[in-house]
Amino acid sequence: MTRSLQAVAYTRPSALESAPGGRRLGLETSRGTTPTGIEDHPRFFAGFLTSPQVAAAGLLAVADVAAARYYQPQLRASLDPVVTGNGDRLRFESFSGCGGVYARLDVLTVGLDGGEIGHGTTNVDVNNPLREALSRIGTDDPLHLRVGPDEMAVTTLGGPVVEKKVPLPDRWLRGFAEAQVTAAGFDLRAELPAAEAVRFLRSLPRGTARGMSGGARWVVASGRGLRPTTRPVPGAVCLPGPERLIALQRVLRHATALRVYGPPVTGDAVAAGAWEVVLPGMRLTLTLSPDASRGFSGEGGVLDALATDEATEDAELIAVLLAWEPRIDVGDLAAASGLPAERVRAALVMLGTSGRVGYDTAEAAYFHRELPYDAGRVERHNPRLRSARALVTAGAVALAGAIGTVTADDGHVHRVRDDAGTLSCSCLWWAKYRGGRGPCKHALAVRMVRRGERAEHGDGPAQADGRREELLEVPVEGGDVR
Repeated sequence: MTRSLQAVAYTRPSALESAPGGRRLGLETSRGTTPTGIEDHPRFFAGFLTSPQVAAAGLLAVADVAAARYYQPQLRASLDPVVTGNGDRLRFESFSGCGGVYARLDVLTVGLDGGEIGHGTTNVDVNNPLREALSRIGTDDPLHLRVGPDEMAVTTLGGPVVEKKVPLPDRWLRGFAEAQVTAAGFDLRAELPAAEAVRFLRSLPRGTARGMSGGARWVVASGRGLRPTTRPVPGAVCLPGPERLIALQRVLRHATALRVYGPPVTGDAVAAGAWEVVLPGMRLTLTLSPDASRGFSGEGGVLDALATDEATEDAELIAVLLAWEPRIDVGDLAAASGLPAERVRAALVMLGTSGRVGYDTAEAAYFHRELPYDAGRVERHNPRLRSARALVTAGAVALAGAIGTVTADDGHVHRVRDDAGTLSCSCLWWAKYRGGRGPCKHALAVRMVRRGERAEHGDGPAQADGRREELLEVPVEGGDVR
């Protein structure tokens, strides 16, 4: 597993301080991206929080996820949350060290008062003394929030005095991207009022000494609440590793509703889901991977989009049109770029792999942000995509009408079937996951070759035809079925 050290530097530690007329919460920022380019310590907001207790609890919940490993919890993890200013809101995001839980606190316009909200993304320092101070906020006395250096410090910065270096695995970065792509396939499945939300979340198990409470559960909307179901019926939502929702306990007493999102049920396969607590002036969302031992990095949701020849060029064009919007409208981007909506969506997936867009399930829309990490290596280090391109380069893929066969040096052959645009394969990856974790490298290679042939002959996108089934064959590559 490839990893690097990520260095984040702050002018001073974030702190909660007493001041005349109330308290001041100063969240220090690291190097980040803004509309004017890279800044060492960007400033996104200076004003008041309308619900200080709620905001403190929400920030602590995001910090809890950043410091957690829900699978193999004995291993330590600590990554500072990411903050994005979108002009009308502040978003605080984090990702668990095990790569299976994504958290985001959206502090909306009504949750902020008295200050202009800037644009950009960076890390924000959340240290242990600050966590202890936030946990002691017991009233809604006025609380001034500053995200970024104070006005005097802006002109007197003498260099960073606080530096942290943390390991940043590629799979963690890929997971951050995959979580957004996965969430884009969710729909609202249930909405619970406050009392039912509290009752349900407090009934969940806290886990065992090893941190896991068993296999996945399924729940379905029933009246004003949720009830367990023994099988994934239509409308049900999978709840894998329910102890991973423990961070929501921080905000339960402030909750006004609980919204649950998930993909359409397909057979008995476990699935990811998003759990959103609605709060006064803000929202806290946790997105869970399909299994506590299975992070988002292996889900493969971005691979089909990355495998297109035009995706990179389209992404470069779409990136120019992004303007830190809190809600990206695909139709507007299609009109501005001249690209079909499907190519715009594929470009957004490509941008997601480098952390340049996130997805908000509450608004069913992407939003612009720039993760403050060296995320450009994510696509390069995706093993299935890299292997698929190697197969294409080696000429290992043959399309021979209805049936084509190619035999590798060791005599192994993999057959890739295309049934109305859905590819299946005879490899071990497909046999194990049945497409539940994205396409295998053989199916990706076939898609690449087919798109290349259509481009060469000037053909448009292949038309789905339920009566047609092609049999394509790709040789195995050293037994690697990733």
